Amino acid sequence: MDIKEKLCSEFPVRSEHMENIITLIDDGNTIPFIARYRKEMHGSCDDQLLREIADRLQYLRGLEKKKEDYAAHIEELGKMTDELREAIFAAETLAVLEDIYRPYKQKRRTRATIAKERGLEPLALEILAQEKTEGTIEDMALPFIDEEKEVPDIETALQGANDIIAEIMSDSPEIRHDLKELISAKGVIKSKAKTEEDSVYSMYYDYSEAVSKIPSHRILAINRGENEDFLKISLEIEDFAAMGIFYRYFVKSGSITTQFVKEAALDSYQRLVFPSVEREIRNMLTDKASEQAIKMFGQNLKPLLMQPPIKGKRVLAVDPAYRTGCKIAVVDENGKVLSTGVIYPTPPQNKKEESASKVHEWIKKYAVNCISIGNGTASKEAEIFVADTIKEYGGNVTYMVVNEAGASVYSASKLGAQEFPEFDVSLRSAVSIARRLQDPLSELVKIDPKSIGVGQYQHDLPQARLEDSLSGVVEDCVNSVGVDLNTASPSLLKYVSGITAATAKNIVTYRDENGAFSSRTGLKKVKGLGPKAYEQCAGFLRIPGGKETLDNTAVHPESYEAAKKLLSILGIDEKSLSSNGAADIEEKLEIYGITKAADECGVGIPTIKDIASELKKPGRDIRDALPAPMLRSDILSMEDLREGMELQGTVRNVIDFGVFVDIGVHQDGLVHISQITNRYIKHPSEVLKVGDVVKVKVLSVDTAKKRISLTMK
Repeated sequence: MDIKEKLCSEFPVRSEHMENIITLIDDGNTIPFIARYRKEMHGSCDDQLLREIADRLQYLRGLEKKKEDYAAHIEELGKMTDELREAIFAAETLAVLEDIYRPYKQKRRTRATIAKERGLEPLALEILAQEKTEGTIEDMALPFIDEEKEVPDIETALQGANDIIAEIMSDSPEIRHDLKELISAKGVIKSKAKTEEDSVYSMYYDYSEAVSKIPSHRILAINRGENEDFLKISLEIEDFAAMGIFYRYFVKSGSITTQFVKEAALDSYQRLVFPSVEREIRNMLTDKASEQAIKMFGQNLKPLLMQPPIKGKRVLAVDPAYRTGCKIAVVDENGKVLSTGVIYPTPPQNKKEESASKVHEWIKKYAVNCISIGNGTASKEAEIFVADTIKEYGGNVTYMVVNEAGASVYSASKLGAQEFPEFDVSLRSAVSIARRLQDPLSELVKIDPKSIGVGQYQHDLPQARLEDSLSGVVEDCVNSVGVDLNTASPSLLKYVSGITAATAKNIVTYRDENGAFSSRTGLKKVKGLGPKAYEQCAGFLRIPGGKETLDNTAVHPESYEAAKKLLSILGIDEKSLSSNGAADIEEKLEIYGITKAADECGVGIPTIKDIASELKKPGRDIRDALPAPMLRSDILSMEDLREGMELQGTVRNVIDFGVFVDIGVHQDGLVHISQITNRYIKHPSEVLKVGDVVKVKVLSVDTAKKRISLTMK
């Protein structure tokens, strides 16, 4: 297989660009670096497409390696033929390759193996040939009776022949392929109750759906129900259709052994082939569903990480609880902790007046602009308390309920203990809730991505694959935003292109010992950060107020000369950049001629455009261009909701069958996929993403089950 050509047929990338992408990956370049700084080489592919190509490249190389290994083993057995070799190297998937190799695998001891040891293989092959038209099958078995070989009678001989024929059929790649195709097209997946006990899986207690149509989230749901012993799952297909496949390949008419072969085919199908293929189909469905869930997790995680920071505000955070009270943390504009404490406005203490007085005191003392409330236990009561307190005491203070998923994981972690050794676990959690409002990305990178709580069935998914995918999403977000080299934590730095966890610690150690970095070149003095790592990371690290203005942009040091040349030919004073940027640079570049400027500066057109964009506003944060988070100053309760009521809300989670929207009543409402838009959409992600602010209308409210149904139509 020509892997480059195969990739070109699967992705919208030209041949020369694909060759460059493969070379860049093989040379150890990271995806963010390739996406940002090698655009001319790959035709400006985005980071998502490059990751998909990298994943596919790895799969195809693994497939080719397996083909070579399997071919070598078959050669050793002396069973290789030209047709077999051609089939092996033509296989396009691992599943097809495994089916071809199956007859040559070293098997555990089977009924067919035992029959062969008893000398019954010649009988089986003669029966399977179906060439005899006279006599009886018993006459054929008679010569194989041998007490020493444990074949005492005709019945035993024929049973052994049946076992051998059944295994030959089960090893047929053609039968397995056609049967998988049949089940995929016409099979039905069924679930039945294994218990009379009511459960969240009750809708699947007597359920069936076509294999070809069952959506990913239902596959994961019934799998979980099966694992928790509530459901029994099976695949079903019409036997006559399946047997038609066996007959097509193995049954001939007019022989005295034809009926025997038909019976052996039925045995092969029921005992060997169907159970194996059923496992394969279910694994295939699970793999496909898992990939979809992982993809959705990544799509939800990215906008969550890329939420615009609430800049320049002092934040009071409330980590809600009942018995132990609500933990409070006040942080300044830079996330530095100013004060911590505990209040008891929730049951059973209900010390609302005392708590309100304390909150008001903190607001005045520390000039708090915003209150951040965690959405965990007692969040509803805490939100009501905060809204009432703001009303009572006035002042220009707003609040927002933030997703605290993973905050407890962080606060109990080694990292949390290192960052705040003087605080107990709950106070660390309050600080995290405050900082999530100020800079979601910097805070959320401290948490294992799968603990952040967006997506579905994350704990049922292949954990290594999930980890790879989500780490890639975090890496892309961190590198697209850029990182302040002089304030970033090791948790943030380790996601920067080319920087490992060890190098991130070394950077912070160097910074602590030598003071703030004054230029990007100072990185070269950091232990363990060699020329390759510097090349990969330098463009993504920022130094505000440094000696070199370009150090506070995404312009890579390798392009500094080109950037200065561009400023010169466009008549822009480099010194003016530090204060205002070159607001009209793109307009001037257009007038001068992009191609002409690129040639004179010695770079490609995509790079000259990127340089101009960066020089327009050095130090900008791309997240500032996104809609700001919705801050509230008042609250609704679920009981206030009425059918037809119109509200504004924030999308919290996008899943296969709809989106969950926070409308400020503590319980997120569901907008089913059918209620998102009037046009047909295959998936909610075509229209919405996490963080989107949307207008919704209440369809129905079930306070008993805490369900809110919404529409966007």
